[in-house]
Amino acid sequence: MAEKKKTSGAKAKKDLAKKSPAKKAVKKAAVQKAAPRKAKTKKPEEKKSAVPKPEAVQPAVPAGVEARALARFVRISPQKARLVIDLIRGQGVGPALTTLQFTKKRAARPIEKVLRSAIANAEQKDENVDVDRLYVKHAVVNEGFRYKRMRPRMRGMADVFYRRTSHIEIAVAEKRAAARTA
Repeated sequence: MAEKKKTSGAKAKKDLAKKSPAKKAVKKAAVQKAAPRKAKTKKPEEKKSAVPKPEAVQPAVPAGVEARALARFVRISPQKARLVIDLIRGQGVGPALTTLQFTKKRAARPIEKVLRSAIANAEQKDENVDVDRLYVKHAVVNEGFRYKRMRPRMRGMADVFYRRTSHIEIAVAEKRAAARTA
C-alpha cells in the first residue's frame, strides 16, 4: 500500500498560487464574510458647557408618610370601577370620602372601604400623621379573574359569559409642606 504524504504549509500555498485569480477572489471573499466584524465604537466626547451642572438638592422637608391598601377579587367589572376611581384620584382623603359617599355607583362602596383601609394603614405606620394632609396619590383598578358562566340559548345551545372581578389598589401620601424662602 502506498502511504500518502503530508503536504507542508509552503506547498499548500504554492498549490493555492496555481489556482486562477477568479477562484482566489471568491475564496478571499468567503473568508472575509466568515470572519466576524468588529464594531467600531467611538466614544463621544463630552462637551464642556459654560454653565455648571447643579448638584443633587436634598429636600429640606422629610418625605411624608405613604401607605397603600389593596382589595383583590372584588366582584365588580373593572370598567365600571374605573369610572368611580377616576373621580377620587389626586383628591384629599376628606373630599374623596365625601365624593364616594354620594356617588350612586355600586363600585363606590368597595372603593370607599379600600380608601379607609389605606388611611388606617398610614396611621398605623406613623402615629403622628396628619390625616387632613393625606391625599390619594395612586388609585388603580386592575382586572382580576373572570368566572366563566353559561347561559342557555335556543335549540339546546349555550353561550359563555364572564363574571368579571377587579383588584382595587389605593395609595395615600402626606402632602409636603411648601418650602418657604425668605
